[in-house]
Amino acid sequence: MKKNSPQTMRDVLIEQIYQKMFDDEKIFFLSADLGSPVLDKVREQFDDRFINVGIAEQNLINVSTGLAFEGFTVYAYAIAPFLTMRAYEQLRVNLSISSELMELNVNLIGVGAGLSYDVSGPTHHCIEDIIIMRALPNFITISPSDSKITESLVDYTIDVKKPKYIRLDAKPVTQIYDKTEDFNLEIGFCELKKGEKICVVATGFMTHKALNAAKRLQEDKISVGVLDMIILKPVNEELLSDLLKNYECIISIEEGFINKGGLDSLILNVINKYQLNIQLKKLGFDDKYVFELGGRNHLHKINNLDEESIIEIAKEYLSVF
Repeated sequence: MKKNSPQTMRDVLIEQIYQKMFDDEKIFFLSADLGSPVLDKVREQFDDRFINVGIAEQNLINVSTGLAFEGFTVYAYAIAPFLTMRAYEQLRVNLSISSELMELNVNLIGVGAGLSYDVSGPTHHCIEDIIIMRALPNFITISPSDSKITESLVDYTIDVKKPKYIRLDAKPVTQIYDKTEDFNLEIGFCELKKGEKICVVATGFMTHKALNAAKRLQEDKISVGVLDMIILKPVNEELLSDLLKNYECIISIEEGFINKGGLDSLILNVINKYQLNIQLKKLGFDDKYVFELGGRNHLHKINNLDEESIIEIAKEYLSVF
């Protein structure tokens, strides 16, 4: 794991978009009244290609779709739960359905994935987005775990002309990857650490938790693998199956509901499709929202999403088998 100062994913991504806008006049940036220090530069330098639609996520998608119809590459920026859920009908009709008939390059930048707006409570938590965005045909769902992946997304979003949802953590995160060669967006996932019997599969911020738990287990001479799921849809199921079959037990961990179509379901579908003899242990939220007050680490602990929960499951499995 690379030691460095934590960075905010949104600023890294917007900075890369800003640089591209000098050479690519087809790029538009739209905001639902959500700011950023880097976004100030976009607004000042490219006022003819920047639109603040206000706190109106449904209209954000309507305007983005109109620009995409005219051949523009559009970035639509808003708080993740409101971008995905308040505007879900527009995402479905304007983008998911229409993109089956024509190229539409609209890139949704949702800030506040999972519990990254921890103290704001359940209205600002975003624990449904993986499920509902994976349900939309023709959408690509991207869940980066650090700024290096986020930085690389701009070329990908320009080249791949389909609707995309990029779910970003709201808090600064440390860097996992040293260089872009360490991962392959076309594959969509990366085995950060090879293990023996057990592999923890995580996405976004929870990949950091998985790595920390694996490091602590290594101190007890227990080798646990860590898999970072970067692209949650589409999934290269055959390649993922080839990797998973090296393990006896998979632990999926996500800041989202389990048993509803999220990361755990993604893994279970692959296990079933390829008839893999693998146990799947799921860590996530049961069928209820998080009303408890406290910071992210506290909310993880009381909902069994902390490093100790991963460690406990790994040790329990090894004690039985």
